[in-house]
Amino acid sequence: MSSPHAHAADAPPDPRRWIGLFVLLIANFMNLIDVTIVNVALPSMRENLGATDNQIEWVVAAYVLAFALGLLPFGRLGDILGRTRLFLWGVAGFTAASALCGMSSSIEMLIVARVIQGLAGAMMTPQVLAIATVTFPPHERGQAFSLFGLSAGLASVCGPILGGILIEAQLFGMDWEPIFLVNIPVGIAAVVAGWFLIPSLPGHPGLKNDFIGIGLFGLGIVAVVFPIVEGRAYGWPLWAFGLIAAGLVLIALFVFWTRSRAKAGESQLLNYDLLKNKDFMFGALVVTIYASGIPGLFMVISLLLQSGFGMTPLQSGLTNTPFSVGVLIASLIAGRFGSHYLRSRLAVAGVLLVAGIGSLHFIIAGAGDTISTWSFLVPLLVAGIGLGTGFSTLFQLVLRNVPPRDAGAGSGALQAFQQVGGALGIALIGEIFFTHLAGEFAAGSTPAAAFGQSASMALWYQVIAFTLIIVLAFFFRGPDPKKQSAPPIHVPIEA
Repeated sequence: MSSPHAHAADAPPDPRRWIGLFVLLIANFMNLIDVTIVNVALPSMRENLGATDNQIEWVVAAYVLAFALGLLPFGRLGDILGRTRLFLWGVAGFTAASALCGMSSSIEMLIVARVIQGLAGAMMTPQVLAIATVTFPPHERGQAFSLFGLSAGLASVCGPILGGILIEAQLFGMDWEPIFLVNIPVGIAAVVAGWFLIPSLPGHPGLKNDFIGIGLFGLGIVAVVFPIVEGRAYGWPLWAFGLIAAGLVLIALFVFWTRSRAKAGESQLLNYDLLKNKDFMFGALVVTIYASGIPGLFMVISLLLQSGFGMTPLQSGLTNTPFSVGVLIASLIAGRFGSHYLRSRLAVAGVLLVAGIGSLHFIIAGAGDTISTWSFLVPLLVAGIGLGTGFSTLFQLVLRNVPPRDAGAGSGALQAFQQVGGALGIALIGEIFFTHLAGEFAAGSTPAAAFGQSASMALWYQVIAFTLIIVLAFFFRGPDPKKQSAPPIHVPIEA
């Protein structure tokens, strides 16, 4: 690794910055593609590992939840220890966790490996844009940052297809395992190249992390999500509701603790100025609702197509691709609108999502023993355009009334709320889907009918959630000229 050096404003830009950016993009791409690629493999994991419905939910939710809980503390740790160091640790950890996922011989081992993978992803992700911000001079940042949005869009398109290809190839007699093992050579190459090509950015040892805040926030979120996923398997006992209540109490204690830290002038996990900013907290709620609708959607669709209608992983991945293409299209054109018509654009995004997913509901509900994948094309494309349009718009809406000094912390916090929303959505959608699936099979339904009726019922969650987004869009206040912060540079969208 290159020796540490100061990045003064008048210092010449690092000559390795563009090839170093390529390393950052590769690592970021590996992290983002892993989210989409797993959905295609869920039915294979369910069959080959003998996983229960709850355990299949945890394969997705464990990663998202660990990622959500790690974003804020690892972002601060990058400030303390040095962002390049933590980025390389994160990539190395993600690579090792990917190997552990691919070698898992039981569903329990896979879930633990996914937790480690999520934490490692949270370790490297906050550092990526921070490194690029310091490495590139202001006049080059727009071009450099545009590549992050492009790589995110490509990851969402490539993930389902690559997952289907790897599973169907049955490499060395393996089934779903290669979707994780493929990360190993990529991750090793990224660590080695990053060691030599990414400037070593010194940390600030004088900064401190709020470990009590981390504990309160993490335990609170887990206490809410865990019983939602597991409650069905135990018949919704009293302890499940007690755990949810305890989680809400812990989150309230986190707010009080953060306020006390702010009054004492000490570091906080989540800036208390953001917590008392009503505009920001309203926006964080909308972000959480918005983000809750997507991860569970593709868990349900993949199980429907493969377990219900007997499609191959590749067929399932190709069926999902129009959604990712829609996200990519929206990401490429969203920048043309700048900061104009934000509330209207968010409402339009909600309309597109309701129209696309609502159409999908009726297509699935009306299917018999067979279903045409071509019928998914237009609804998923429309919904993808809606999602891609809404995310960038939503982040701008929330951050425009955040003071510039809090813009970085606000953007990072919104990404954490985005991931928390994804975890809650997986739990809620899984509860609806698997509860109805068990009832359908108990009633003697065929697999196609059971999965079809259960999936169509689960899609009502998204329709309701995005209808609520249409309404909430018009409750955002207009821009406050005293609180104008720059819009976020890149928002990862996970399909």
